[in-house]
Order: sequence, then C-alpha cells, then structure tokens
Amino acid sequence: MEIIETSIEGLVILQPKIFKDERGYFMESFKESFFKKYFPSLHFIQDNESESSYGVLRGLHYQTHPFEQTKLVRVIEGEILDVVVDLRNDSSTFGKWLSFKLSAVNKHQLLIPKGFAHGFLTLTNKAIVSYKVDNEYSKDHESGIIYNDLNLNIDWGEISEEKLIISAKDLMLKNFK
Repeated sequence: MEIIETSIEGLVILQPKIFKDERGYFMESFKESFFKKYFPSLHFIQDNESESSYGVLRGLHYQTHPFEQTKLVRVIEGEILDVVVDLRNDSSTFGKWLSFKLSAVNKHQLLIPKGFAHGFLTLTNKAIVSYKVDNEYSKDHESGIIYNDLNLNIDWGEISEEKLIISAKDLMLKNFK
C-alpha cells in the first residue's frame, strides 16, 4: 500500500496494490501490520457502511471529545466527492478544506485523523461507502458544519444545489464560525 501525503498534515490517501487478471482483481483493503508500522497509535474498532443515491450529500459531521474519530474511508461501488475540514485548533491548516474523488475504480482510501469534519456527495447513481473508525459513535457528542457555509466556501462540484438530497438534520447544522 502506498501512502500519498496531502497538503494537510496527517491527512493521507492510501493506494492499495491492485492485482488484476482475466478473472478480475484482488487487493488488500486493510492490513493490520501495515497500520502498526506506519500508524502505530491507531486501532480501528468498528466498520461502517452506507449506501447513497445520486446527489445525496452527507455531512459535514464530526464527534467532539472524548468521542473524536479517525476514519479510513473507501468506496466499494460508485464514486463520491469526499470533503474534509481541518478543525484542529493548533493546526497551521485550521479551517482549510480539501476534497477528493474516491471511487470503486481508483480504489483510493482516505485516512482522516481525529479533529476533522467529514462529508461526501454521491456522484453516481449509487455509492456504497465503507469506513473504519477508532472510536464508537456517541449521539451526545455528534456535531457538524452546514455544507454551504459561507466562510468555508466549499466547492461541491458539478451537481447543482437544487439537485442535492440532504437530510433535515444536516440542513440544521451550524456554521463554521
């Protein structure tokens, strides 16, 4: 597995080695020894999966202390625009966001450290997203940022705003400031 650095410290893309032949492909999507070597303090405890249709925007979500979560996100079917916002107060990139296209084709995985808001937009008819987390969800510690926050000014790409499908709960999220 190759580690690809991003412009935000700690946020990395993981590119698994893919072995293809006439039967299809094989890849290791997770290998404990690799994570122990390169991310020794990280211990995933739960796998989550979601299915979304075209235009579904989920997020931007995060958990507050002591339930912050590191996430390892990948797409099993379809394609998403994955967006993260650095919420780490001591970070030189505090308040900066990045987006990545993750898909079943490119097989990229995004390792999102604790201290980030996370969301995604489904770009295909259907997307199945799988992610590992290192802490359990706590309803009392859930929070988020509204997707169209004017201070962040996130570019969600090619889907027009009137075609977005957003939960009522996500439409009530607060502004970044």
